[in-house]
Amino acid sequence: MTGFRKGLFATIVAIAFPLTQAGAATSTFDGTWNVRIASSSEACGNGATVSIGINNGQIASSSAAVTASGRVAGAGSINVTLSTGIRRAVGFGRLNGTSGSGTWRGAMCAGTWTAERM
Repeated sequence: MTGFRKGLFATIVAIAFPLTQAGAATSTFDGTWNVRIASSSEACGNGATVSIGINNGQIASSSAAVTASGRVAGAGSINVTLSTGIRRAVGFGRLNGTSGSGTWRGAMCAGTWTAERM
């Protein structure tokens, strides 16, 4: 029975080890990014800056005022949702190295964004 237990333990370790390694992998884009949001409409405001964090390709807000969620693919394509109160905007674009850009749209507004890695 002891040999069976050792074999079972070895099998569990062999299965679990690659899974923990995959979960611990880091994304090329991990870190803190400052995102400048612009709109061509004065009614929508212009010039807001939001700080977001990326960890293992997952996006999370770095600010209590704005909730950010989304994902960055390995090649840099980004899909992000920002919300504050009842306002919500969805953005798409691409990151590369230390910068990025794309477009966003909300219920009644739209515009562009640029990002810079901090």
